Amino acid sequence: MVLSKFMPSNHKFSEKFTLAARNAHATAQALVDLLDNYTDVEGKVRRIRDLEHTGDRLSQEVTNLLAESFIVPFDREDIIALNGELDDLVDDMEEAARKLSLYRVERPLPQMVQLARVVEGQCALLAQGMPLIEDTRSTQELARLAEQIRKLEDDGDAIADEVERTLYDGVKDVPDMIRAMRAGEIVNLIEDASDQAQRVAKTVQSILLKNA
Repeated sequence: MVLSKFMPSNHKFSEKFTLAARNAHATAQALVDLLDNYTDVEGKVRRIRDLEHTGDRLSQEVTNLLAESFIVPFDREDIIALNGELDDLVDDMEEAARKLSLYRVERPLPQMVQLARVVEGQCALLAQGMPLIEDTRSTQELARLAEQIRKLEDDGDAIADEVERTLYDGVKDVPDMIRAMRAGEIVNLIEDASDQAQRVAKTVQSILLKNA
């Protein structure tokens, strides 16, 4: 049952989603720090892994809350979608960090840092907007934030395209080829996180419009 103006509110969902968005922002900040200051790699990767575990816990709490709740603030399908998208956003960032460690990358590409900063900017906007998800007076504000997130995604796509054009320049042997392929895989994971941030923004905007 979707919340109506005649029924008591259940703000626990928006509170959980706000915590999840803030956790995604913290994860993005940690990824930027890892790539921009490429020291103590294993320690920083563990920090990102811990944040991913926090995201998993919050996602499970939303799932449990949904199962226990008779009153929900918006469609159950939208709650499930938003919960999964936020979880996937953090998963993509954690996987990128994990691959940096697994592949023993000596030095990240400059474009990895640029992409991570794009994602960090998107996640900051999500953390700013998520507390407004049940406020029908905030439709225009969330539309503005969503547009900024979309523009950042465009920036990320341009960075990823640049990598794709130049990734194999100067490759001379099999080890070079392997390093290039692994770098491309990590770039794609960070780009996936940017795409996922855009999906979260679209879902939030859609929820508010449907319940306006």
